[in-house]
Amino acid sequence: MEVGAEGFAQRLPRLRRRIFRSAFVALDMEFTGLHSTSLQNNEPSLFDSPAERYMKARQSVQRFTLVQLGLAIFSKENSNKYVVHSYNFFLFPSTLGIRDVEFTLSASSIQFLSYYGFDYNKFLKDGIPYMNEVQEKILRQHLLAGTWKVCSTNNADRDVLKKAIDEVTSWIAAAKEEDTMILQDLNGYLMLEVQLVLRQALKNVWTEPLGDKKVMVKKVSPEHRRLLENSSYDLCQKKLILLSARGFTNLFQILVKVKKPLVGHNMLMDLMHLHDKFYRPLPESYEEFKRNIHNLFPVIIDTKTVTKSVQKKCQFPRVSSLLEVYAVLCSSNLNPKGPPCPVIALASSCSRYAEKKFPHEAGYDAFLCGSVLLMSAHLLLCRSTDEAVETEPSFSQYLTVLAEHVNKVNFIRGGVSNINFSGEDSPCRHPPALVVHVQGWPGLTERQIYQEFKARCRFDVRRLSKNQFILLSNKYKHVRLVLRDYRHHPHLQVSVYRHWRHSPSVNCLLQISGIVVLWSLLAFALGGARSC
Repeated sequence: MEVGAEGFAQRLPRLRRRIFRSAFVALDMEFTGLHSTSLQNNEPSLFDSPAERYMKARQSVQRFTLVQLGLAIFSKENSNKYVVHSYNFFLFPSTLGIRDVEFTLSASSIQFLSYYGFDYNKFLKDGIPYMNEVQEKILRQHLLAGTWKVCSTNNADRDVLKKAIDEVTSWIAAAKEEDTMILQDLNGYLMLEVQLVLRQALKNVWTEPLGDKKVMVKKVSPEHRRLLENSSYDLCQKKLILLSARGFTNLFQILVKVKKPLVGHNMLMDLMHLHDKFYRPLPESYEEFKRNIHNLFPVIIDTKTVTKSVQKKCQFPRVSSLLEVYAVLCSSNLNPKGPPCPVIALASSCSRYAEKKFPHEAGYDAFLCGSVLLMSAHLLLCRSTDEAVETEPSFSQYLTVLAEHVNKVNFIRGGVSNINFSGEDSPCRHPPALVVHVQGWPGLTERQIYQEFKARCRFDVRRLSKNQFILLSNKYKHVRLVLRDYRHHPHLQVSVYRHWRHSPSVNCLLQISGIVVLWSLLAFALGGARSC
């Protein structure tokens, strides 16, 4: 189901009920970009610690924005069956009463989404607004002070607003009390802005939205106007304006309140955008970010981490993409002796996902993500015991078998295998680092070293000293290949990195120690000579 700004408020109560009744929710996001190339040294690297990677990603999250958020709500019925309601929410930053939001577009990301059929008109014209706590506080202050505004530079919107105001001012001069007129073709915030502008400028008019992009304008007496302003049905009350401007943030706050398990796939960037766009601007501290996310969502499950475990424990082919994992789990008989996996049924409003694949559509990927979780958990449960598994395992049983993966989010190419949001991050085992000693090839750069080895395998490169570079790979076969092929290279001597031998700081310390020892021996010798 696709949801834009126009129908979001009406669907929010039903969404709340479905989330409260759910077993868990899965999410996926699409962005205007992933990693900013305009920032120096911002590419992910195997040399990155979690804190270093967080700081790189934080800069990118602050530059890019969400275009679509997919939410799949999985509810368990009274049998071994889960019903899924999957939603695509088109999002656009709130433009009411706050400083105008700026964001960056990555050409490759835009092209990628376009290839998969993303509708940018829905993002731009019907995107649901959202704001974080800092932006909401500023808007609240503007509303109380009466200094609100719509941050719009759209000339077409300005023309529509001017036309509406001109129509009303021309009409009201000859109108009688209780006479009405209808303004038409008002989209999104224009419907709200026209009403607020008219009420502020003209003390003898009242406005009411009629739906279908229409607003009724009525001429009223000042006394009648005061009565209407105090009515609980006035949709332009400040608290209702705030509720409207919050938009999708209202749904985010429901997710935070119910504390249902939150499921994603390679979800670090998703969690960072959730924090930045709907909660608070991302803190500088990596540890503070982890604490905040854990407080918001105490149970997080990354299906990338789970499927890595499934691949190790079961005869599971090594596939990378979420769609490939889903296809393998659906088609393979990996558990011939155990009870069948739970039935996963799409609600009628999402039936097209059962008929056709929609990769990189956020609602579809969220559905895949939740389905992969259920099938993987069922497989692990059946493999975890020699005893017969119940024919209808509960979701709490699945959570128990997934306990070692809970709150551990996959860390792509870095110093740890995953980020632990409820504890300390554990370092992962990489193949040994290599050191390249350059001879007879002056002025060689990290980029040139990277290009030299790129034809054979992928290494991340970091300069160690003037003539030395460190290479890191996450594949043992690449390390063996390079050690073999560069054994007799005329300019590049490659060996396994030894900290005590190759570290500049250790070498410096050894040199200083040597000098100190030499001077001590010299002083001792000179002192002994004098005594003789």
